[in-house]
Amino acid sequence: MKTLNYETLNEIGYDGYLLKDAPERVLQFGEGNFLRAFVDYFIDMLNEKTGFNSKVVLCQPIAPGLADKINEQEGLYTLYLRGFQDGAKVNKKRIISCVSRCLNPYNDFEEVLKCAENPDLRYITCNTTEAGIAYDPSCRFTDVPASSYPGKLTQFLYRRFQTFGSETGKGFVILSCELIDNNGKELEKCVLQYAAQWELGDDFMNWIREENLFCSTLVDRIVTGYPRSEADSINEENGYIDNLIDTGEIFGFWVIEGPKSLKEELPFEKAGLPVLITDDHKPYKQRKVRILNGAHTSFVLGAYLAGQDIVRDCMNDEVICGFMNKTIYDEIIPTLTLPKEELEEFAASVTERFKNPFIDHALLSISLNSTSKWKARVMPSLKGYLEKTGTLPKCITASFAFYLAFYRGQELKEDGFHAVRGNDEYIINDDRAVLEFFNAHKQDDAVSLTHAVCTNTDFWGEDLSKLPGFEESVAQTLKAIEENGTYEVMKACLA
Repeated sequence: MKTLNYETLNEIGYDGYLLKDAPERVLQFGEGNFLRAFVDYFIDMLNEKTGFNSKVVLCQPIAPGLADKINEQEGLYTLYLRGFQDGAKVNKKRIISCVSRCLNPYNDFEEVLKCAENPDLRYITCNTTEAGIAYDPSCRFTDVPASSYPGKLTQFLYRRFQTFGSETGKGFVILSCELIDNNGKELEKCVLQYAAQWELGDDFMNWIREENLFCSTLVDRIVTGYPRSEADSINEENGYIDNLIDTGEIFGFWVIEGPKSLKEELPFEKAGLPVLITDDHKPYKQRKVRILNGAHTSFVLGAYLAGQDIVRDCMNDEVICGFMNKTIYDEIIPTLTLPKEELEEFAASVTERFKNPFIDHALLSISLNSTSKWKARVMPSLKGYLEKTGTLPKCITASFAFYLAFYRGQELKEDGFHAVRGNDEYIINDDRAVLEFFNAHKQDDAVSLTHAVCTNTDFWGEDLSKLPGFEESVAQTLKAIEENGTYEVMKACLA
């Protein structure tokens, strides 16, 4: 079999949508699985549905990357989006053809900077991981390239400014997809810091502010990447070798914070795509963090101690799934600001996503760093519910007790805090200070452990024992777990 490229597709008589030639209007920092299954998919759909007519030139953000493979396949790759949609099992295949090439800035940074001289270039997208948007004062303007992503972007923007001066309309719409709060604004802040540090001039700094739009965005799609165990059979079925196969869930939602005029420039709505351009992305971020991520964090530790190992199986258990739904619909949704109908629709999609037959999402992998996750994802719902009703949310309170029970380890080792579930050993992974704290309290009884954790302000940023009735309720629930197990506690929450 031949490697995937345009000639190969022509030889096998492929008759699906392809865009072979178009101007490079998008520069993308990041060539990994997520961006190719999310941003590039949406751009490919825009090309087909609206005549957006844009190619994406990729730039790998770190030295080891996929540039050679991408260029060998002329930017083409096969994307599979799989899961449940409206109650039915879905497996959609699409060859993505919006990518033109991939550049390696560590081999030829000048070739990247030349893209800034392209008058057609209008959009910059990026996903350089949560650590990518960071200001490193050791970066210098003369570095080839700067080690940080904001440093590279500043170098790129300066070349653009040198080429077109302050000509109106030659700035960029920059769509940051990193998983940090206010990602676009944080990126702009870093770029302006470099412009000041490198003394690139007030005119350039004003151009950055006035001619460029740094959009904060929320991205939502689980991307499972290259399907190693299935790749050979997929290639056999397709009749070509694709070394860049990408897989993700069918669900996808992108919220872009920007002016209304952006809706004309980026006609996602016209294409019928799940991309929302709004003047405030925060309520949607809150919805995702509280419902999707909060649901995970509130039930997985208890479900694991009850004998489950993957999310999908939990959804087929009446008690565990019931506990999750009660948490979402009765205790989380009442604390949120978006319309109830929208929230319930999103919640229904979460249950479908958790049932995805193509993803074996391990509970232990979700358990990583549960302390900070509980604080960010669940604690705001606890406090919001208490403030709104004056009473404790039963399931969320129980989830804190599940967290304590799960973190009852026996031996602290280099690789984590070792604990036991029945006849199985599992490893608790969290910040070392968290593991050392639980190790120091491993002999505590339920009441003492609950008090120690609730009053640990380093964990929560406040003393949770001050929340009326919370510490007492958690301690009672932890005793019930020790006597009857987490499954029975979940049952009692549903009673």
